[in-house]
Amino acid sequence: MLWNLRLKAAERGIWKSTELRRRLAEAGLEISAGKMSGLWTGSPTTIRLDDLDIICAVLDCQPSDLLICEPEKVAARRPARRERATADGVAVVRPRLGRNRTTPPA
Repeated sequence: MLWNLRLKAAERGIWKSTELRRRLAEAGLEISAGKMSGLWTGSPTTIRLDDLDIICAVLDCQPSDLLICEPEKVAARRPARRERATADGVAVVRPRLGRNRTTPPA
C-alpha cells in the first residue's frame, strides 16, 4: 500500500505536519510529535481505524484516498507456482496435512 497523506494534506492547504497535528488535536486526536513525523514522512506500519477515521474527517477524504493499492508489488512478491501435470495434461492435486505433521497412530 502507498501512504498518500502528504498529497491529501497539500490538497487541503496543509503544508506542514505541525498544522495537520494541530487540526487533528482540534478534532479530538492527540498525536505525539514522533508519531506525527512517522505519518507525515513515511508509510506507517500500523494505524488505528479510529485514528484513520479522524484523519479522513479532517482532510475531508476517504481511506481509499490515503491508502493506495499497489497490485504490481503484491504480484512481484508472490512465489512462482509450479504445476505438476500427468500424462494427459491435467494437473495433479495432492492433499497435504497441515504443518507437515504425520498422521496420528491408529
